[in-house]
Amino acid sequence: MNTRLLADILNQPDAYYLIEKANNLLNQERECRLKFYDDVTEQGKVEFINGEVIVHFPVTKRYNVASGLLYRLLSIYSGKNNLGFVGIEKIMITLTRNDYEPDICFFRKEKSLTFTEDQTLFPAPDLVIEILSDSTAKRDRGIKFKDYQAHKIEEYWIIDPENQTLEQYHLKGNSYDLVLKSSQGLVTSFVVDGFQIPILSIFDEVENFKTIVGF
Repeated sequence: MNTRLLADILNQPDAYYLIEKANNLLNQERECRLKFYDDVTEQGKVEFINGEVIVHFPVTKRYNVASGLLYRLLSIYSGKNNLGFVGIEKIMITLTRNDYEPDICFFRKEKSLTFTEDQTLFPAPDLVIEILSDSTAKRDRGIKFKDYQAHKIEEYWIIDPENQTLEQYHLKGNSYDLVLKSSQGLVTSFVVDGFQIPILSIFDEVENFKTIVGF
């Protein structure tokens, strides 16, 4: 909770009016969110963020390659070791206010065992991975970063396919710590037990296959 913002509101003489107005706006937003659930389809990638429906643009080849290679690594490793469920692209996670479709997300086994085959809305994952693009970078580093942190998603990776770098954040208390930002070396997950890969394997097909063989 942003205690400074709350204190600022409570210090205003019209605090009750401001809170009532905010509640009215949030109620209107909830109605829009319910309509969003009715209208959303399997085609296209869309998200509901702070009352606005966000439609995503088609992605570049480098974006698609990084997403596919990393999903392959995580999915094969998780499946081989029976660790949980790995979602890609159209898995919609529903948080307190917003609904996101992360590029890749991972749910530990104890959480994923509660999922049904027909489920379309999912709780907060244990690991979220977002691949940067020109149209998403601001949200990935802004509202999504804050929202994932606020909902205590333990680990967050931001992948930059243009510069071939990975940023790894780990939740410490109520805040994300930047653990790693690099284009070289290894990254070790805090959430996916034993999952350690070369960062290059996210961007390079040959290195990706070599890593899979080593699992």
